[in-house]
Amino acid sequence: MFDHIGLRVRDFDKAVDFYAAALAPLGIRPGSRGEGYAGFGPDADTTPLWLHPTVNAGTTGVHVCFRAASRAQVDAFHAAALAAGARDNGAPGIRADYSPTYYAAFVIDADNNNLEAVFTG
Repeated sequence: MFDHIGLRVRDFDKAVDFYAAALAPLGIRPGSRGEGYAGFGPDADTTPLWLHPTVNAGTTGVHVCFRAASRAQVDAFHAAALAAGARDNGAPGIRADYSPTYYAAFVIDADNNNLEAVFTG
C-alpha cells in the first residue's frame, strides 16, 4: 500500500539526528541525504521515510506515496483525485531524477497533504 512517507520538520539537522538515534534500535538507518532531504530505511537502497525542511512556519501536511500496480493506475489515481477536489501537484509522468522507471503523479488534498502514486516497474 505505502511506498514511502515524508515529514516536514522545522529544524532539519536536529530532526535528522533525532530520527537517526530514535530509529536505530528498530534497524532503521540514515540513507540518502542531500539539499532539502534525508532518507531513512533498513538499508541504503530502501528508504521509506523521508525528512524535508519546512519552507515556512505555516507549512502543514505530510507526504504519502502509494504504490500502484501500473502506469494506468497512476493516471487513474491522478484523474480521480482531481475530480474529487484535489489540486494538481505534478501530472503523471516519468521522474528521471528519481529513477528512469519512476512513474508518478502528485496531488494536494484539502488538508494540504501531498499525495503521490508511483509505479516503478
